Amino acid sequence: MQNFYEADFYSWTQQQANLLRHHQWNQLDLPNLIEEIESLGRKERQELRNRLSVLIGHLLKWEYQPKQRGRSW
Repeated sequence: MQNFYEADFYSWTQQQANLLRHHQWNQLDLPNLIEEIESLGRKERQELRNRLSVLIGHLLKWEYQPKQRGRSW
């Protein structure tokens, strides 16, 4: 299963989804599946932080630099 995960990631994800869908728990590649779920969570959290940082920066500029306001950010 490890070689399949490394050789063709997309196919591996489709296979894992199919196994989950059909409740074939004993065939899942649990170590890699756990790693990917944790990684996805970290990426989503970081993306949210980045977007919030940009938003806060824009709001601060809007509040404290009113003469430089324009129609776009």
